[in-house]
Amino acid sequence: MTPPTDKKSRLLVTREGVSYVLPFIVATCCFALWGFANDITNPMVKAFSKIFRMSVTDGTLVQVAFYGGYFCMALPAALFIRRHSFKSGIVMGLALYALGVLLFIPAKAIGSFAPFLVAYFILTCGLSFLETTANPYILLMGDRETATRRLNLAQSFNPIGSLAGMFVAMTFIQARLSPLDTAQRAVLDDAQFEALKQSDLGVLVQPYALLGGVLLVLLAVMLFVRMPAVHQAAREHHAPLLPAVKRLWANTPYRNGVVAQFFYVGAQITCWTFIIQYGTRVFMAEGMGEQAAEVLSQRYNIVAMVLFCLMRFVNVLLMKRFRPGRLLAVFAAVALLLLCGVILVGGRTGIYCLVAVSACMSLMFPTIYGIALGNVHEDTELGSAGLIMAILGGSLLPAVQAMIIDSGVQLLPAVNLSFVVPAVCFVVVMLYGLRHKG
Repeated sequence: MTPPTDKKSRLLVTREGVSYVLPFIVATCCFALWGFANDITNPMVKAFSKIFRMSVTDGTLVQVAFYGGYFCMALPAALFIRRHSFKSGIVMGLALYALGVLLFIPAKAIGSFAPFLVAYFILTCGLSFLETTANPYILLMGDRETATRRLNLAQSFNPIGSLAGMFVAMTFIQARLSPLDTAQRAVLDDAQFEALKQSDLGVLVQPYALLGGVLLVLLAVMLFVRMPAVHQAAREHHAPLLPAVKRLWANTPYRNGVVAQFFYVGAQITCWTFIIQYGTRVFMAEGMGEQAAEVLSQRYNIVAMVLFCLMRFVNVLLMKRFRPGRLLAVFAAVALLLLCGVILVGGRTGIYCLVAVSACMSLMFPTIYGIALGNVHEDTELGSAGLIMAILGGSLLPAVQAMIIDSGVQLLPAVNLSFVVPAVCFVVVMLYGLRHKG
């Protein structure tokens, strides 16, 4: 980390006459970009399930492909950054991101589910590059004492992108898909089903194609932006890979942080993906049609993201007074209590509890990240890769929750009971916060 420039630790520094304000802004824009991708994708589990007449479990293959790309590309991205630069990592990330979203166009022409999964995988290989690059870059722009707070500030712009993704999903995809519900689609003959599928896929693909154009423009601009190097000496040292991995494995806060991040991301994605299924069940029980219930559920999801966004800024202020690990443990404990309401109470009260969980989650990703990387020194890039690989939790745990939903258990409504999965995740996060104060 950059040493303090004066007695008071500062969020950003100017070194050798170079200001980090513009690089901070550029890197922070990346947070919004992957937030958009994450939250235009979560509702697609339900959308693809309807369009291709699949089960909820099959629909979660979207999340498997999406977060699998994060896992597979994180280590190559870290090695790429070590060899080249943080700017090169951002450029590569934008290029892969643009390629992935533009592949939605030929996927629609093919008309099957698998090409969309390939497109999602390539898209998130780009996101993996962006996250592996931007998170440690932000951490290294100032004093070590303010690193976690600085990352929380940058991460505050992630939910702004997420809100935009949710709005696009709700307004330009979900509201424009055919109003035929799952049962009505099941009785269509092959010709009727194919025509309906192509129409719905056309609706779904259009926002992704427009996003691809925007990303190509951003990529062209990025090529001309100067991004000063940070932590250059460590990168030039090029420490051998195996000793670096051994050092990271021996670092207990880091090793436990990877585990905590796996479970946190799983909790986040399960809560945001299955709020649609949860809300749809509640509103249909009140007499609402399936499509109207889905749209209303997405509105609650947007409220949850607004709360998440606002709390990110509040957390930056809280960290001036309280240690990050302690805040992490408290927020995880409150989230666990709220999920008890989701599981046991249900109805509108359960939805309100599920929305409130987002306020607790707002602190978790950057705080775990900051604590875990707080003392890895020259292994920052590789350490970042491990934490990004932990995003695999967002791929695996929603599938577990979907299997509970599809199982039709009788003890409680299956959708309610499925939120046991994120509840277990928050226990792991709480224990991490209690053990590692940051």
